[in-house]
Amino acid sequence: MLTALTSECRQLWRLRGLLAVLTRREIGARVAGSAGGLLWVWLPPLLTVAAYYLVFDLVFGMRLGAAAPTARVGTYLIVGMLAWMAFADAVQRGMASLLEAGGMLQKNPLPAGLFPARAVLASGAVFAPLLLALIPLYAGVHHFRPGVWALLPLLALQGVLALLAGYLLAILAAALRDVLQLVGVLLSLGVFLSPVLFPVELFPAGWRWLLWLNPMTGPILGYQSALLQGAWPGREVWLALAVWLVLLAGLLSLALARSRDQLADWL
Repeated sequence: MLTALTSECRQLWRLRGLLAVLTRREIGARVAGSAGGLLWVWLPPLLTVAAYYLVFDLVFGMRLGAAAPTARVGTYLIVGMLAWMAFADAVQRGMASLLEAGGMLQKNPLPAGLFPARAVLASGAVFAPLLLALIPLYAGVHHFRPGVWALLPLLALQGVLALLAGYLLAILAAALRDVLQLVGVLLSLGVFLSPVLFPVELFPAGWRWLLWLNPMTGPILGYQSALLQGAWPGREVWLALAVWLVLLAGLLSLALARSRDQLADWL
């Protein structure tokens, strides 16, 4: 079932040196000609999370219910929103990567997976420091309890999740350009079908199953447990991640097998 994906992974591993070079160039392209460098890339998410903290925690002093992982609204929102922005950026850049590299792929026999991998790794290099910075910034909340270090495997698994989703969508977008617009809309709406804006407990009990249709529900709940409570995420977080990883890996392998002889023509 995963033969095509396994073969693709082997090729990427053999070309890991080239992938590292391409990733560095991708990061460089995002800051080219800018004196501020990565500061301008980090500024939009930093301003967003700062606004949440100032408005909800300092100005209005809004509070969540007792069932929430923390009482402070801004503190709660920052964790989920930053993770969601990282995922959305990686998926969108991965999805557009094959179309952007179409000319190169038509002229050179390179593995197509190099380009989604480059895009997702570059996005991760930008957002991972922001998420990791929450460990010391939230020290007063989690008190460095052991569970806070669950952030590290969660970040790694989110990266794999984004790569699988981005590569799959890149193939679909090559076949049908409408996918780019459709996924953009879904990513804008997906934040509302997740525990980013509201704790799970505030969703109607009969509709909570819908949250698990969002691949980021598990990671976001995991980040909230780790950073807001210093607790190791529950079994449902890892199970949801495993299900989504297996599902996306199977779909990507199928897409790779079906598109291998046509992908260059689509681009």
